[in-house]
Amino acid sequence: MAVATTADIEEQAARKLERYRRVTYRSFMFAAAGFVLPGLYGLEDAYTNGDAGVPVIAAVIAGLCVLAWCYTRLVREGLEGGASRRDVVGSGVVAAALSLMLLTSPWFSVIPVFWVSAVVLSPMGRKRIVALCAGTGAYCGAVGTIATGRLYPDSDAPWYVIFPVLAAVYTAISGVVVFVNRYQRRMWELHQEAYAARDALARLAVTEERLRFSRDLHDLLGHSLSLIAVKSELAKRTVRDDPDRAGAEMADVQRAAREALREVRAAVRGYRAVELDAELAGVRAVLEAAGVHCEIGPLPDGLPPEARSVLAWVIREGATNVIKHSEARNCAISLGVYGDAVYGDSVVLEMRNDGVRGAETAEGSGLTGLAERVAVLGGEITAGRHGRDGFLLRAAVPLPPPHGPDEGGARENGRALPAGRRA
Repeated sequence: MAVATTADIEEQAARKLERYRRVTYRSFMFAAAGFVLPGLYGLEDAYTNGDAGVPVIAAVIAGLCVLAWCYTRLVREGLEGGASRRDVVGSGVVAAALSLMLLTSPWFSVIPVFWVSAVVLSPMGRKRIVALCAGTGAYCGAVGTIATGRLYPDSDAPWYVIFPVLAAVYTAISGVVVFVNRYQRRMWELHQEAYAARDALARLAVTEERLRFSRDLHDLLGHSLSLIAVKSELAKRTVRDDPDRAGAEMADVQRAAREALREVRAAVRGYRAVELDAELAGVRAVLEAAGVHCEIGPLPDGLPPEARSVLAWVIREGATNVIKHSEARNCAISLGVYGDAVYGDSVVLEMRNDGVRGAETAEGSGLTGLAERVAVLGGEITAGRHGRDGFLLRAAVPLPPPHGPDEGGARENGRALPAGRRA
């Protein structure tokens, strides 16, 4: 039967991290479109007013395409560790050249801010960011001052008044854009760190379980194997001089081997037997580590060991399926005892999650094996869609008849239930 392993949790975490990476990347692409589209509108005005001919318009469009490609490259490299100096300088030259190609359109003086928004996604210190924003604001202010003089030649405002105002405005715009993009990058880093921590916790749990198993194995077999080795050596030494003693030693070896075999079988049965309380705690930890919020209802009292063990296997397989085959964010586990006048009481387990992926509702080998386990106790398992995007795994296991008088009705956690809640 399949069990949620470290690889399953890693796959789930990698899937979610990749989804968040795509969302972050696309948000920057939408920002790029927000910068480029107004520029195309400014080109239309420049062509209509006769401020730029077809060659200039074509050159500007080509430059915008190159800048968009540079922006995409800077964003990707910034999120993956940092852009190279060649890409930063090359894209900066393209942005500076574009801002000077069409001075009759005020929008083009903002292009360096667009460049800065991508550059700051790479790791850099606070002083460097401040210097970059200030330098970009000063450059954009200078370009804006020239553009203002060409757009409003009759203006009485001197350049030494226009320039500081525009430089301050562009510096403030650069600061806001840089803050937003750095915040998005920090959120990306936090997601990476969180998934790395979950992976480390999962690996640690597996390592601790292996160490526990190795300690148990040493405690079980260490003494028996040492006894077998000593007795075998004694039998070897005395087989010629004292055959009777050698035979007695070999009889001890045989008994020690049988005892070791019995202890190993008992230990294996203990590992294979799953306890309901421990399994619920483990499932909660595994699901929470995979980013799935898990709610577990109260356990009914007085469940027989056979039913508890089978339900624990159902919970384990259900959690494995949530991690492997769904995009769930929430999982609810509930158990209740329901009464029936004809068939008697049954304990019912229900696991609901909200992460059905497409049409993946077919039963796998894990659920088939569970159905066989539950059928041994006379129960049944059902699994399928529940609601719009939910999935419900339901297992019902009959309980042995009580020794006391039949109370009738249905019970959950020791309380009587109305007849409407019977299974």
